[in-house]
Amino acid sequence: MPKKQDINKIMIIGSGPIIIGQACEFDYSGTQACKALRNLGYEIVLVNSNPATIMTDPDVADITYIEPLNLDRLTQIIDKERPDALLPNLGGQSGLNLCSELDKAGVLKKYGVQVIGVQVDAIERGEDRIEFKNAMKELGIGMPKSQVAYSVDEAVKIAEELKYPVVLRPAYTMGGAGGGMVYNVDELKVVCARGLQASLVGQVLVEECIFGWEELELEVVRDAKNNKITVCFIENIDPIGVHTGDSFCSAPMLTIPEDVQKELQEMSYRIIESIEVIGGCNCQFARNPEDGRIVVIEINPRTSRSSALASKATGFPIALVSAMLACGLTLDEIPCGKYGTLDKYVPDGDYVVIKFARWAFEKFKGAEDKLGTQMRAVGEVMSIGKTYKEAFQKAIRSLETGRYGLGFAKDFHDLSKDELMNKLRYPTSERQFVIYEALRKGATIDEIHDLTKIKHWFLEQMKELVDEEEALIANKGAVPAKDKLLQAKLDGFSDRYLSSLLEVTEEEIRNARIGFGIKEAWEGVHVSGTENAAYYYSTYHLDEDKSPVNTDKPKIMILGGGPNRIGQGIEFDYCCVHAALALKKLGFESIIVNCNPETVSTDYDTSDKLYFEPLTLEDVLSIHEKEKPVGVIAQFGGQTPLNLANDLKKYGVNILGTTPETIDLAEDRDHFRAMMDKLGIPMPEAGMAVNVDEALEIANKIGYPVMVRPSYVLGGRGMEIVHDDEMMRVYMSAAVGVTPDRPILIDRFLNHATECEADAISDGENCFVPAVMEHIELAGVHSGDSACILPSKNLSPEIVATIKEYTKKIAVEMNVKGLMNMQYAIEGDTVYVLEANPRASRTVPLVSKVCSINMVQIATEIITSQLTGKPSPVPALR
Repeated sequence: MPKKQDINKIMIIGSGPIIIGQACEFDYSGTQACKALRNLGYEIVLVNSNPATIMTDPDVADITYIEPLNLDRLTQIIDKERPDALLPNLGGQSGLNLCSELDKAGVLKKYGVQVIGVQVDAIERGEDRIEFKNAMKELGIGMPKSQVAYSVDEAVKIAEELKYPVVLRPAYTMGGAGGGMVYNVDELKVVCARGLQASLVGQVLVEECIFGWEELELEVVRDAKNNKITVCFIENIDPIGVHTGDSFCSAPMLTIPEDVQKELQEMSYRIIESIEVIGGCNCQFARNPEDGRIVVIEINPRTSRSSALASKATGFPIALVSAMLACGLTLDEIPCGKYGTLDKYVPDGDYVVIKFARWAFEKFKGAEDKLGTQMRAVGEVMSIGKTYKEAFQKAIRSLETGRYGLGFAKDFHDLSKDELMNKLRYPTSERQFVIYEALRKGATIDEIHDLTKIKHWFLEQMKELVDEEEALIANKGAVPAKDKLLQAKLDGFSDRYLSSLLEVTEEEIRNARIGFGIKEAWEGVHVSGTENAAYYYSTYHLDEDKSPVNTDKPKIMILGGGPNRIGQGIEFDYCCVHAALALKKLGFESIIVNCNPETVSTDYDTSDKLYFEPLTLEDVLSIHEKEKPVGVIAQFGGQTPLNLANDLKKYGVNILGTTPETIDLAEDRDHFRAMMDKLGIPMPEAGMAVNVDEALEIANKIGYPVMVRPSYVLGGRGMEIVHDDEMMRVYMSAAVGVTPDRPILIDRFLNHATECEADAISDGENCFVPAVMEHIELAGVHSGDSACILPSKNLSPEIVATIKEYTKKIAVEMNVKGLMNMQYAIEGDTVYVLEANPRASRTVPLVSKVCSINMVQIATEIITSQLTGKPSPVPALR
């Protein structure tokens, strides 16, 4: 079927701000859709409120509105732009809900806008709990026993019939928002009231509890001819009871029999045919391992977290294909490598993909580390290996939580078996690490299964890792023999983790491994719907490297930001993407290393070559040795690559742009203060402490209140305002990882001061400051939490000029090459420097768009000028 000829202009609704349950995977899907539809000749109108997204860049859509996502504003834009069609299923739950609102308000009918991809009544059949239940009943597909409530009193009556515990699921929400499991009537009243408020239609499903069942997902695609394919089979290793966004999962399904997978596929096809979805759809099922009963939990007739994961796990670009199908193309018209066309596609990768979530409970005092039906994760990683063990251990070191293996996390190793088993009574973010130590302490697989309902096979795999680790520890003090080291690498043990187990240096492990000829090889994941695109993963299970190395162009490697977390998210991915695009324009081959499946940077065509690998010294060095790039860029991915820069340089890696020494200078408060004194720039009184006595002495000398924080962190991690000696003692006792190299920083807290910040581009001799941002909140509120105004409204021209002058002086003195972010506080008429960050910052996308200047592209030109010989672009900037 040819593309639709009756439409020319298509509106796409983005997903808005990053929230738990709705993150940058929708920037990835929206960017893909814009690309596909513009290639088909359509004019695209994009509406999104998040300036940190790639999709809101001027060259992604034809017309872009960075506006609030609400009914009134969308109506105004539709009135002005007169789109022929609306594509709502790429903007997460926000997009679907707004489409429903526009339809109910009569806006779509008034302006003759047709909905493509998923019809409004299909959204209702998929999202409205009653409609969905009725549709499943007609199809003869089982669901958990349930009834719908529109009030708390109705919910109480239903729960009494179903018997506690019950699960509450509000309609038209995402990430389990407003729902949860309740064990008694008091809990039900609280959660139900919250759920009714969260639901777009004031509706909550009260459902029987099926916790402990297997949770299984299929990503399926359907076209207008009713061709249907399955892109990916996903097995959640955590059972029902843990939200899929928090659940640790694998693709393909590793323990589910073939006949059951076929049954799930057949059910999924019947569902999407009935709901009339065009494009991608996520179908979630639960299966009782005792009797084999299968029920459908829900479907998502849109791109989702799971579709982003499935796309990256299989190389099948679901969002791109969904957009093409929404416009009338069919699967049998889209070419697909070895399959011929997409209608013949089957997921047949001979590798294992693991997704593991990242949480931020430590950021919120009093937050309970407990996982349930409401999503808590703030990010996730994806790892690829030839075996479950290899992929699993890769995922752990991808998380960047300071753990390079499963053992010896926190104080779990010091706990007794009974204490560990007690910790497994309910799911937490630490569950896998607790299980590992419980197995080490002699807990049986049956005992752990009874508590967690995690299947025996996965626990057996972990037990084998524990046994292998214990055998290695028995010979600590020396590098293992070749056969033992080879087996450890085959099973995913990292050099860093082995060095800590064996009490030898990481370098000794690395040298022995290379000396024994134990090296990984790389293999590609082929991208469907393209001629020869692929991205690569490493494994020790291949003898022959299947990743070709190009030598026709000089290469530059960009280190990505890893998993999203509070303080380091989509803004840094934005910078990495623009760096890759800039490198292509400059004639370099761009290589990205990252492990985040939600991002645009891990899209197959963002860079010339993508390595889906952990951002650790071992993994990055291996890729560097293989590709031999002329340099590595570490300043765009947030703190993650900066923490690697020094060690990489020691191994001869050419870090381009601002040097690791400059980064260290900015973090060393004594050296930085000496520089400010030399430049005549004021700083609040401050000091550095490595123990409580030093901290108390400095604080009393400065005078309370003081601001305390660790060095080398991002997002204000560990930062606090301390008011007296007792608070200081508590803070210092809880501070982790304080060493003479990484002391605690103590500054006088500037009460009632106005904070502001400036992003700058510097070539080491010239510096350009596009804008000064004024924080609305006073000093003491982290810059990432503070609202800001650009340009400033309350700062005098003299103050703004002083800030720009200080920024330029500091950039030149530090020889910053690339981007820099400066934080200031104004008390009275004095401008104090708070800190300098010689790297990309969270505000780069905002400043780039507001000031209409591609800061990352210019910074990349500066960073590569020593290689290209091009003059610096900074002097010409105005």
